[in-house]
Amino acid sequence: MTYTCLHTHTDFCDGKDDVESMCGAAFEKGLASIGFSSHAPVDHAVGKTSWHLPQKRLDEYLDTVRSAKQRWAGKIDVYLGLEVDYIKGRMGPADRVYREIGLDYVIGAVHYIFPPDNGEPSIVDAPAGEFGRKLLGRFGGDGEALAAAYWEAETEMIRSGGFDILGHLDLIKKNNSGDKWFSTAAPAYLEKSAALVPLIVEAGCVAEVNTGGMNRGILGEPYPSPRLLSLLCRAGVPAIITADAHKTAHLGGHYGEAKEALLKAGYSRAAVFKGRRSGEPCWESEEIR
Repeated sequence: MTYTCLHTHTDFCDGKDDVESMCGAAFEKGLASIGFSSHAPVDHAVGKTSWHLPQKRLDEYLDTVRSAKQRWAGKIDVYLGLEVDYIKGRMGPADRVYREIGLDYVIGAVHYIFPPDNGEPSIVDAPAGEFGRKLLGRFGGDGEALAAAYWEAETEMIRSGGFDILGHLDLIKKNNSGDKWFSTAAPAYLEKSAALVPLIVEAGCVAEVNTGGMNRGILGEPYPSPRLLSLLCRAGVPAIITADAHKTAHLGGHYGEAKEALLKAGYSRAAVFKGRRSGEPCWESEEIR
């Protein structure tokens, strides 16, 4: 099957390598295409961070990826995207700006949730120590409430739309190894996550099978979980494999396991991105083998 990576970060945000190095590595590894998805600027929503593309460098990022498209034409397809955070009342993939800057695609993602103290939003995939000490503390130690807030944010983002690819659907599990903070088998967790599936179908997006947690040695499975992936398959939601690559070594990482996850979930075909035509994303379907 054709392998690609549409979820790729560089030193424009929290990645380690530059655009050219990532293109070269993708080509050497035999990927058919690479798509760059820098974390979209959040300066206006939460202030400057160490892991988002600064607003002042957005044009430079766009120009650099467009230039790479030309340099690598005929060798590997290069696509221009952004991973856009949904932060309730502040920003999201549906914001008009992302339709106006000529992107090939948008990945919609939830990294921020609002705890019940009504303060500033917190990051759900912060380092494990910070997650347990700060974020959980803002929920009074109630991991179930924290998980519920995450699923509510996912629900709001999916209903709002504006994205082509649904990013790491159950990112909330990243710091929950062994169900340390909340139970992924609890009825409320299962119900809230399953309730997203018909909304995803209505949104008409593609779901990614993301090996980012595996590439970092944090998780033993991709996002989303086998159960969620099976539900997506039954509902007819198309899926792609991505590495959530933050350095060249991540490209193509654990794709074999991701392919097996798709097959076990019931998928026989995967989506392949072919760019944008007439303003709409163009997807093809390919047999998984």
